[in-house]
Amino acid sequence: MLFLLRLYIDAYNADYLLQIILFKKQIMKNFILLAGFLLISTFALQAQAVKQIKVAGNCGMCKGHIEKAAKQAGAASADWDKAAKVLKVTFDATKTSTDKIEEAVAAAGYDTEHKVASADAYGKLDECCQYDRTSKTALAENASCCKPGASCCTEGVECKKGMSKDGKEMACCKKDAKCCKDGACCK
Repeated sequence: MLFLLRLYIDAYNADYLLQIILFKKQIMKNFILLAGFLLISTFALQAQAVKQIKVAGNCGMCKGHIEKAAKQAGAASADWDKAAKVLKVTFDATKTSTDKIEEAVAAAGYDTEHKVASADAYGKLDECCQYDRTSKTALAENASCCKPGASCCTEGVECKKGMSKDGKEMACCKKDAKCCKDGACCK
């Protein structure tokens, strides 16, 4: 009888030890899976770029159009702040760029800090979305102010063929003129 009791206790202890070993293996397996997940997540997040882009607009409809255009250009997330006129985008830098996002937003009719929407795209905006763009369009239209036939910064003056870009013979091209923001077209 004592012998049977000892066998039962030994069998119970063996079963208990086996359960402990299996439990430890399960914990180790879960730990390895968690470490792998964290490692993969870290690399995935490193490819994400977060940028802020100035975008002109007026209302809640603008917000929807701007964010939609950014997402269609490859942004994972887009949030336009109406008060600050800033679009915050998160995107995979291996799949798109801020330039592509700005092009898409401009194609939707909204001027960005580096891209100007075409007059056609701007004209398609709802009336409430048509923001004041006089300074942006004047800059874009007059960026070539020193080219012959271009409308220059001084009203009513047109550049004529043969005028130099140094400003001596061409009064319409001045370094302080709005179209010559950096003086590049006046050199």
